[in-house]
Amino acid sequence: MTMQWWRDAVIYQVYPRSFADGDGDGVGDIAGIRARLGHLRDLGVDAIWMSPWYPSPMADAGYDVSDFRDIDPVFGTLGEAEALIAEAHEAGIRIIIDIVPNHISSEHPWFKAALESETAPERDYFWFRKSQNMPTNWIGEFGGTAWTKIGEDTWYLHLFTPEQPDLNWEHPEVQREFESILRFWFDRGADGIRIDSAALLFKDTALPEVVDGEPHPFHDLDAVHDVYRSWRRIAEEYEDRALIGEVWMPDVERFTNYLRPDELHAAFNFDFLGCAWDPYLMRSCIQRTLDAHARVGAPPTWVLSNHDVTRHVTRYGRTDTTFSFENNLDGTPVDLELGTRRARAAALLTLSLPGSAYIYQGEELGLWENENIEPNQIQDPMYARRGHTRDGCRVPLPWSGDEPPYGFTAGTPWLPQPAEWKDRTVQAQTGDPTSMLELYRSAIGLRVFKDQAFAWLDRGEGVLAWTRGTDFACVLNLSEAPVPLPEHRDILLASSPLDGDLLPSDTAVWLRLR
Repeated sequence: MTMQWWRDAVIYQVYPRSFADGDGDGVGDIAGIRARLGHLRDLGVDAIWMSPWYPSPMADAGYDVSDFRDIDPVFGTLGEAEALIAEAHEAGIRIIIDIVPNHISSEHPWFKAALESETAPERDYFWFRKSQNMPTNWIGEFGGTAWTKIGEDTWYLHLFTPEQPDLNWEHPEVQREFESILRFWFDRGADGIRIDSAALLFKDTALPEVVDGEPHPFHDLDAVHDVYRSWRRIAEEYEDRALIGEVWMPDVERFTNYLRPDELHAAFNFDFLGCAWDPYLMRSCIQRTLDAHARVGAPPTWVLSNHDVTRHVTRYGRTDTTFSFENNLDGTPVDLELGTRRARAAALLTLSLPGSAYIYQGEELGLWENENIEPNQIQDPMYARRGHTRDGCRVPLPWSGDEPPYGFTAGTPWLPQPAEWKDRTVQAQTGDPTSMLELYRSAIGLRVFKDQAFAWLDRGEGVLAWTRGTDFACVLNLSEAPVPLPEHRDILLASSPLDGDLLPSDTAVWLRLR
């Protein structure tokens, strides 16, 4: 009997460079994660998703992998990774690792061999084309051309940076290699695989030009589903293993294709992440999510932030509360008090909906985007191409003390921490019933309704309310004025203080109904 833990789990994303530093070099590592595992146990999470920790030249923060079967020395060793998995399991926490199948590092042995000789078999593992001119007009995911020229007339494809050459998934050796990598980590106790850029693997072999308004010839091609069917068969050779996709897809029907019963177990809900703080749009998004997942029997996921997007305390404090890579809002005015208030309400929102909830490290501390990083300190390759940096959400966590580095490291953090975070440390918030950290701890501990049916409650315009089973209700006031609470027996948890029996604006409450 499988537990299918991924269907209603609280999953915490660890960005290793910025979680905790054990050796004092200013960069987070496995030793730091192991030392701080108690924080995640006390938070009550069910699983940890580890962003890439493999050997890498770090052209794109580790998403340019040179060896999927080892650990980068900056993070530690393979033995330490295996020890972390074992210690997490002892604490009742599962481990999800990140696999990046669309591309590898230009320092990977395959690509180095492909560059050395035009007749090397590894040439066919990539997208090399001979042409005097750029083979297509394709634009990369970070902006800029998707082709780099080598020699006089040869180009190779990279949908991200030039240091991340795309793999040719038409080649059976590429497919066999990644199936072997999955087994390698499952054999070491990994409970799940998060699949980076899951929809990009296949390209139209005719290499047609991109035409505005038409589907891109390198996005969501049907052949990708055969890969995930084979991965699903591998996962089912083991017990309770999950495949979780990063699938950016505006078409809900195409999105749910990845969640059919013989493909991925779950996928990130970016529709919800980018949704405005608006009652009509939020309800529509939630219902659209529930309906789409019900059609294929997959669990919904609820995501507010991750290592690629502006932290939601900052987003919710702006006039425009949406997120998209095309709409760069860096530097626009932010009301952090308002953003924090809404983020507290959003925590109770996501943790009470059916399905699994993802927490990005620091979200439980109420951290905001650090938008004051000097240009010469920015390491994100997206910055040079789009003028937007993701480094502001990747700043190292504050653990203790009144000034940087806040217990993160004995050295100098790889990215600067704001002086204003002195009230956001784990130490400062622990035991404070009004803190974001204690709100998250309480909410996760109260999720006893996880397997109960969901139903909307009608509480009037601007209010979202729902029940889980017969005893529990969540009410979220997105209107501009306080609203009365429904009949209830107890108040279990509130995101902000109530006004008697009234629920203030931008506040959520959990109620016991009988």
